[in-house]
Amino acid sequence: MSVLEMKVPSPGESITEVEIATWLVKDGDYVEKDQPIAEVDSDKATLELPAEQSGIITLKAEEGDVVQVGQVVCLIDMDAAKPAGSAAPATEAPKQEEAPKAAEPAKQEAPKPAAAPQTYATGAPSPAAKKILDEKGIDASQVSGSGRDGRISKSDAELAAVPALGGSPMTATGSRSTTTTKLSVLRRKIAQRLVSVKNETAMLTTFNEVDMSEIFRLRKQYKEEFGQKHGVGLGFMSFFTKAVTRALQMYPDVNASIDGDFKVNYDFCDISIAVSGPKGLMVPVLRNAENMSFANVEGNIKDLAIKVRDGKITVDEMTGGTFTITNGGTFGSMLSTPIINPPQSAILGMHNIIQRPVAVDGQVVIRPMMYVAMSYDHRIIDGKESVGFLVAVKEGIDNPVEILLGGDERKGLGL
Repeated sequence: MSVLEMKVPSPGESITEVEIATWLVKDGDYVEKDQPIAEVDSDKATLELPAEQSGIITLKAEEGDVVQVGQVVCLIDMDAAKPAGSAAPATEAPKQEEAPKAAEPAKQEAPKPAAAPQTYATGAPSPAAKKILDEKGIDASQVSGSGRDGRISKSDAELAAVPALGGSPMTATGSRSTTTTKLSVLRRKIAQRLVSVKNETAMLTTFNEVDMSEIFRLRKQYKEEFGQKHGVGLGFMSFFTKAVTRALQMYPDVNASIDGDFKVNYDFCDISIAVSGPKGLMVPVLRNAENMSFANVEGNIKDLAIKVRDGKITVDEMTGGTFTITNGGTFGSMLSTPIINPPQSAILGMHNIIQRPVAVDGQVVIRPMMYVAMSYDHRIIDGKESVGFLVAVKEGIDNPVEILLGGDERKGLGL
């Protein structure tokens, strides 16, 4: 008998273990070569595990198991014959309806004596419960006990409310159930990284606001023509990405990271775009975004977002990145302090767009305004650079035609 031992392949550099998130087949199923048989979570992404050969599969790991790269997770019997797929499933003969059974006479039970109404529990409180009740000034006779024989537990005492003057005692009502689930490898790794950022960086945040009027005008005027020519919509992210790459070239220390006692500056702008997916927040990367056109940015973001949504994003597509853009405005956030995506040194947070009164040339006008926030690592980015960077982003958003499109909006948009 030829049996293939399927081992966990390496999803990427530095990844040593994965978690079996979901088996897509059952023990004893016949699988075809390259058929997805499982989804596995690494600390970077969720990946599909394809069958290496055809045959009957025997599972060697359970869902939720953390397994090492190179560990055997299933066996495939390659000599097993493929079940006949052409045979029609046997049709069951219709079941004859059973004749209704004669109603059985109801059993006569002796009537139970009516229980006397009982307002308070008769059980005594536990020592811990008694101490809590004494501190609250509540009489034990006014508390219902959930323990054996009505005994008042510590939790009963903690939930007991002090009655209002002249009122009756209050007790908790409704469901009090809890559900405990194990965090995935991806979520645990994200948690570790976020805590390490707070502990290992000198993170500060600076704020500003941008006027979206010109971008609204450009999108309204050219959105249809842009979509027909390039096959993608003209969104906000391309404007912010182009504004960020310009600002990164003006302030190179924002486009840097710390490596021990050294600072690493990058002469390219790999922009990580935070995308919400079924498994949580993912950050696929636009490589050399400084050289991309508006259509390139929109097309790449669309493709990466679809991969995140469908669980097809790869580790390589999320590795690297020199700066991150995140848009909490899609969920209604007005203002936030985004957290740095290590080993990067800065992140830009976009927020929702609100029609607000602002002063323009001495007049109060209504404009679509957005607050923007930039969190940065103060170890290598000074306040002057951080503020200057965010002002440069603001300049690009407030005046996109002159600053981002080179003064010719149609040519700048590739029309």
